[in-house]
Amino acid sequence: MTAPRRPLYQWGQRVRTLSELRNDGSFPDVPPEALLAPAGSRGEIVQVGTHVDSGTPVYLVEFDDQRVVGCFEEEIAPW
Repeated sequence: MTAPRRPLYQWGQRVRTLSELRNDGSFPDVPPEALLAPAGSRGEIVQVGTHVDSGTPVYLVEFDDQRVVGCFEEEIAPW
């Protein structure tokens, strides 16, 4: 297990996606590879966690359509 990295972003922060976010299997009721959030989508970080094995910050982002998607730092930027 790797030591956790300090998150760049915080709970409550508004962000936008830098690329399309597609279903990686995390949404069982949505087809694989279906578009979850187009590039440029705006949302708010509702929880910050850490991937156990890699120590990488993971952000749960609630988008304007009420969908909550897990994102890595390279997938989002401040709005």
